[in-house]
Amino acid sequence: MTVHNLYIFDRNGNCLYYNEWNRKKQAGISKDEEFKLMYGMLFSIRSFVSKMSPLDLKEGFLSFQTSKYRLHYYETPSGLKFIMNTDLSVSNARDTLQHIYSNLYVEYIVKNPVCVLGHSLDSELFSSRLDAFIRALPYYSPRAA
Repeated sequence: MTVHNLYIFDRNGNCLYYNEWNRKKQAGISKDEEFKLMYGMLFSIRSFVSKMSPLDLKEGFLSFQTSKYRLHYYETPSGLKFIMNTDLSVSNARDTLQHIYSNLYVEYIVKNPVCVLGHSLDSELFSSRLDAFIRALPYYSPRAA
């Protein structure tokens, strides 16, 4: 079990934060291109899910999986998007993403007068606390493939 990477996007599709832990294969394109592709894919999937759902979903799109990984998605009321890629053994990381938002992002970014909202997250305190939190998760394993 493991966590591969985490993206945080603002409502306009700008990648505010990115980190990887156990990512074995790189995309072969620039990080900026990867961020655009990820945001575009999420935009399309969310649109598809909302149009095709037979019910009025309050939560909407939460995750999807391929044969190799699972993508977990959490969107805040303000439009921030938290995306975590894990291996297939992690069935639901929604609580984890909510915790990252409410206990790390809000505490170390929103309440920090030095951090400018809507810009790249350059807070070393946020990064170190997030890293410690991810490494303490029960499904994090540094040796996982």
